[in-house]
Amino acid sequence: MPVIASAPNLRDLGGHRTSDGRRVRRGLVYRSTALDRLEGDDAAAFVRLGVRSVFDLRTEPERRGAPDRLPPGTRYVVVDVIGDAELGSPAQLRGLLDDPRLAARVLGDGRAEAMWARHFRDFVRLPSARLAYGRLLSDLSREEHRPALFHCSTGKDRTGWAAAVLLQFLGVPDDEVMADYLLSASLLEPVLARVLGAVAARGGDPELIRPIYGVRRGYLEAAIDEMRGTYGSVEGYLARGLGVDERAQRALREALLEDAPPDDSPAATTRRPPGAGSGARIA
Repeated sequence: MPVIASAPNLRDLGGHRTSDGRRVRRGLVYRSTALDRLEGDDAAAFVRLGVRSVFDLRTEPERRGAPDRLPPGTRYVVVDVIGDAELGSPAQLRGLLDDPRLAARVLGDGRAEAMWARHFRDFVRLPSARLAYGRLLSDLSREEHRPALFHCSTGKDRTGWAAAVLLQFLGVPDDEVMADYLLSASLLEPVLARVLGAVAARGGDPELIRPIYGVRRGYLEAAIDEMRGTYGSVEGYLARGLGVDERAQRALREALLEDAPPDDSPAATTRRPPGAGSGARIA
């Protein structure tokens, strides 16, 4: 996997072992931060991935402010997850960085954590999210889109949910799904440090912003709880929530799963962040 400095959270979803002993194929689906700074060696490294389709989960203001820089011939697909969101979207919350008093009023006393947990639940219940994730997974089932990459801005929230859904659907154990999600915390640590430093320089309290720009187990658990409470299972979510039909579901499994050697180990095992589980079901 090449190192692409301008996309620090870019990684292959392949390599995870499934509960039935199979393995997610490598080199077919990637997750990432935004690709607005691809140039030079980074652009060359990206070309070597052979990505045919890039799915952009961001809002229109985010895309306009930091447009992807993609190699010629790459299919670019907009799948705006939070287009229907009200106050509390990442784009809207950026204004809090410039207004410390407003940030304290909106985010203080645990309100930031509660807001972001609701934000993750919105990934399941917003019409725009259901449409976006349905389009993403349906397109991933089609060979002409693969290898594919999906991303939002930092690749941890909207992208994190997309990755979690796909891995759950493929049969990756819950603890490995959580480990993949939490890995963003270490990969994005320099980005978080810059954001918190900028808040402090403006006279704000970095700890108010940390829950929004960080990665927390409870956020993914909230989305999974919403999914299972509404649809019963990830298969029910794909079928009834996202409109991914049986043909597309079958094609996803056939394309993205392979038999694994008995001694093969999950890709996430060697990079599991501290505190990740060892087999527990995500609540």
